[in-house]
Amino acid sequence: MILGLRTAIYPAPDLDAAKAWYAQVLEQQPYFDEPFYVGFNVGGFELGLVPDGTPGTAGAQPLWGVSHIDAEFARLVSLGAAPLEPVTEVGGGIKVAAVTDPFGNRFGLIENPHFDPAAVK
Repeated sequence: MILGLRTAIYPAPDLDAAKAWYAQVLEQQPYFDEPFYVGFNVGGFELGLVPDGTPGTAGAQPLWGVSHIDAEFARLVSLGAAPLEPVTEVGGGIKVAAVTDPFGNRFGLIENPHFDPAAVK
């Protein structure tokens, strides 16, 4: 049985640069920091960085929740991300967008007024 999103892993060939960028984006330091893996706790979920693999935008596409997507999209771009998919209303008050992080990975955002944090297990 699938229990829900736990971890989204991003390839980061320059692990130190990725760790610094994501620390800015997430406004926190990693809770796990080793040469083979860096992990950030993001609202009970994990954003992981690994030095292996090739960054890209065509793989898995997790969406990270935000409360004000337009402002967060602009903030990520100001931190060096490139716009990939503009903020788009997809129905029911839900908005999605994506940027490409400085390392070539897709970083998706979602503003979902129906998301119930209490339902996360």
